[in-house]
Amino acid sequence: MTERPYAFLSVRVADGVATVTLDNPQRKNAMGPAMVNELLYALDDAKEDPAVRVVVITGAGEAFCAGGDLKQMSGGGDGPALEPKGDYADLLLRFTTLGKPTVARVNGVAMGGGLGLVASCDFAIAARSATLGTPEVKRGLFPMMIMAVLARLVSRRRLLEMMLLGDKLSADEAARLELVNRAVDDDALDAEVDALVARLAAQSPTAMRRGLAAYHRQADLALAESVPWLQTQLFELLGTEDAREGLRAFFEKRAPEWTGR
Repeated sequence: MTERPYAFLSVRVADGVATVTLDNPQRKNAMGPAMVNELLYALDDAKEDPAVRVVVITGAGEAFCAGGDLKQMSGGGDGPALEPKGDYADLLLRFTTLGKPTVARVNGVAMGGGLGLVASCDFAIAARSATLGTPEVKRGLFPMMIMAVLARLVSRRRLLEMMLLGDKLSADEAARLELVNRAVDDDALDAEVDALVARLAAQSPTAMRRGLAAYHRQADLALAESVPWLQTQLFELLGTEDAREGLRAFFEKRAPEWTGR
């Protein structure tokens, strides 16, 4: 991935995994315009790098992301050092076009916009000590943009309860609501994330790229449109090198060697 002069992120690539760490621990990794802008750069770079198979998003220190940085949002703090790419709405939408699986490693508090990041990722594993929620209503605000991604995960009644009361949820409660895949003991978080990431990185990048694109596209289609469109996507996928290699490997009883084409 391209090296960038990030002020609020650290990015590391190893073994096909890009780990993007929100790195403003003194503010509990709260997001302002500059951090959001840097995240857009990091996701775009990961998308374009063929060596990256999976993206992990986590936070430095004891927090994942405390939500919006109200100081920066109200005009204080530093502005973006990189040329602006977009805002938080663009960031939420970027996950749907990445074409690579994303995993939220929820190591601590994830509130408001931070919870929006968790919900936007394809997978989320939370440390049992983490707390999650949408407290905006207690400040006279409302989780407007993240409502769109939360509504795809949480039932109507539970989502309204969450947003209108603004209560904090434990990691285990978040797992029951399917905000996260599972909650694990704090000392097991890294091993759980590493095991998931290793399995994802071993899959065909072509199948994942096309499959994720199809998943997000069909979510907005009626069933009568979705099924025939997905049939065309299957036929196109069958014509790729990875699909042919996967079928050959199955019949030859060996592990496939993916090319990403």
